[in-house]
Amino acid sequence: MLLRHLKYLLVVADHGNFSRAAQALHVSQPTLSQQIRQLEDSLGAELLDRSARPVRPTDAGAVYIEYARQVMRDLEAGQRAIHDVKDLSRGALRLAMTPTFMAYLAGPLIRDFSHRHPAIRLSVFELSLDEIESRLADDSLDLAIAFTDVRHPDIDCVSLFVEQLSVMVGASHPLFGRADPLSADELATLPLVLLTKDFVTRTCIDDYCRAHGVTPRVDMQANSVSAILEIVRHMPMATILPQDTAAQMRGVFAIPFQDDAPQRSAALLRRRNVWQSAASVEFERMLKHWCEARNQA
Repeated sequence: MLLRHLKYLLVVADHGNFSRAAQALHVSQPTLSQQIRQLEDSLGAELLDRSARPVRPTDAGAVYIEYARQVMRDLEAGQRAIHDVKDLSRGALRLAMTPTFMAYLAGPLIRDFSHRHPAIRLSVFELSLDEIESRLADDSLDLAIAFTDVRHPDIDCVSLFVEQLSVMVGASHPLFGRADPLSADELATLPLVLLTKDFVTRTCIDDYCRAHGVTPRVDMQANSVSAILEIVRHMPMATILPQDTAAQMRGVFAIPFQDDAPQRSAALLRRRNVWQSAASVEFERMLKHWCEARNQA
């Protein structure tokens, strides 16, 4: 059995078709079929049901493919380790954040990291918590900043800070510049534009309103933090987002809640028990230092 056999098997499984897999691999279909058959003969088991349309793994194949994927992930991590340089004169970092953290964390963190280590190639992704868990688990991400309520058993979760949500308004809103905190009853009278219900932030908002016995007046919803901030800047509507977001957006003013402000716990997520690149270790060090400074402010 060769590494080539595993690669061929995974491509056929992903495409569900020998012809398309052969095109993707730049080999002839007879060659691909022969290589898969050699692998099956060496294992003494049929891995693919060729009679199915699309071609799909047999029961034995489904089990073996999971191990094959793990082997390929580990080999790719090994390749990154070989190229990793401890002095950070080169390397790569794959980082993800959930949208609300992206709105105010990405700018200062990436600016500082890139300034100190310009040779590190950064790939930054805005993803949901579910997508982050999936991509950390399959080793297509190195680190992520998200929430503490992680469900995947192979992901470590390191608490960073607790952020508070605030009501935010633009310059055209009657409450712009208000110094006094806002009560739950007052919140219920405001026309709101909020994140859609698939966001953790929206869940926090709904839980807060339910706990205080009020029904928010949600006139508009969006699945983009930047879009919501633009709406608030240009319309007399309010929103509820992390308090730090206002500091990153001109023309937006944050009003604190009167009591029991909704909170979320931010966390650094990483895959458990795997090699970490020098770039990942350095970013984590800088992130923790940034959080310590933030918590002391």
